[in-house]
Amino acid sequence: MARYRGPKTKIARRFNEPIFGPSKALAKKSYPPGQHGRNRRRKQSEYAVQLMEKQKAKYTYGVLERQFANLFDRASRKSGITGEILLQLLESRLDNTIFRLGIAPTRRSARQLVLHKHIVVNGSVVNIPSYQIKVGDVVEVRERSKTLELITESLATHSNKRYPWLEWDGSAMVGRMVAVPSREDIPENINEQLIVELYSK
Repeated sequence: MARYRGPKTKIARRFNEPIFGPSKALAKKSYPPGQHGRNRRRKQSEYAVQLMEKQKAKYTYGVLERQFANLFDRASRKSGITGEILLQLLESRLDNTIFRLGIAPTRRSARQLVLHKHIVVNGSVVNIPSYQIKVGDVVEVRERSKTLELITESLATHSNKRYPWLEWDGSAMVGRMVAVPSREDIPENINEQLIVELYSK
């Protein structure tokens, strides 16, 4: 399965956002990468700003171009605010849900847990990171995987970080999606309206 495998710090510096997790490089070099990073002109065209926002969303959620376009197409066909629905679809991906529940420290490691069949959804093993979680779905760690060091350490570190649309039972390592996340509850620094404007051209 395809995914971005390039340098993470360079991408984070391009957007000046810790989109792959905390990074010391952002504190040391708060300017874009490349030999012209310090002197790059600040003024950007409207299209460049919109494109940067879409790229930031893509890298944040670990989605490739065609997947992102398909998600936007789905969001645009639903009734409601297209940008908000797009973020809700991204948040409802299985790999992102695993990350939000604290089972994995990053979305990349969450994706790996799913691919390696450590995750069960509604009683069945699911190994598709893009699987869409719906309200009422139960997500849990597979019985034989509950002692994995990556999972136990991540849960210990993220035990206090919870989100209102997800329920989590730490003793059983079982989570449930109880609601569709509202825009106010999604913490990502993404201006989804710019993405809508880009695709509307």
